[in-house]
Amino acid sequence: MKSTINLVTGGAGFIGSHLIDSLIKSGNKVICIDNLRNGSLDNIKQWEDHDDFKFIKHDVRDFFSCEIDNIWHLASIASPKAYLKSPLETINTCFMGTVNALELARKYNAKILLASSSEIYGDSKFNILKEEDVGSVNCFSQRASYSEGKRISETLLFNYKNLFNLDIRVARIFNTYGPRLSLRDGRVITSFINSTLNKEPLTIYGDGNQTRSFCYINDMVEGLIKLMDSSYDKPLNLGSNHEIKINDLANLITSKIYSSPSVEYHKQIDGDPISRKPCLKKSKMILGWEPLINLDEGLDLLINNILRNK
Repeated sequence: MKSTINLVTGGAGFIGSHLIDSLIKSGNKVICIDNLRNGSLDNIKQWEDHDDFKFIKHDVRDFFSCEIDNIWHLASIASPKAYLKSPLETINTCFMGTVNALELARKYNAKILLASSSEIYGDSKFNILKEEDVGSVNCFSQRASYSEGKRISETLLFNYKNLFNLDIRVARIFNTYGPRLSLRDGRVITSFINSTLNKEPLTIYGDGNQTRSFCYINDMVEGLIKLMDSSYDKPLNLGSNHEIKINDLANLITSKIYSSPSVEYHKQIDGDPISRKPCLKKSKMILGWEPLINLDEGLDLLINNILRNK
């Protein structure tokens, strides 16, 4: 990538901080804004004195202005524990945060990429999710603040594109994992690792036969950058298309840590889909991208990172 000025909203978070690593290492300038509700300064501390990096503590629900070329709009409350507890803040962050990012893009004629989510598909009747699928979200479900927030964010981008000719990118991100993902935010891989390390029972919602597909963070960042560098302005799935049952994921993780904790099954969370697997035909055809790090290898990388930093 050529040297550009990049604004990364939510840049102190999990995906945002890894994206910043890649952008700066490629010779780009980065402005990171984050209110640190979910993000951490530890994630970006290696760049705090770098000439090409600037951090500003800011909430995207309030407008912010700076001259930029690209906007990577990742700011949102993505932790299930957090958005189940704070649904109004979650949906307002999605709506107002995206409006403010779009107004900034409009002001400086900047290209903007939205980190959308597989959640927009809801509890789809399809096993393999294609970008053309309109999804099935219950707006009264417990999870709706996040999924509907991402849906309205996409709608905002397309209206700004049509009304103001903005240059947009929409990444529908599926389950992603790796270093810097909090052990306590409710996402299944890190929750299982944390419980196993602490010799606590693993918590599974539902019967554990539901499936997910998990993409390692290095692959996801590469996909995001390829999408931003492309000319494709419609939604695009980014993730892994290799499914695993949650029960099997629990067994895989515990076997890697040489532990056999018990499992506690709880009632399935309202609105939690049975399966979530992306169709990656378009991302492979348009971007020449597909994930390279399989789950077995990625879990080894993550677990070793966690153990080194304990």
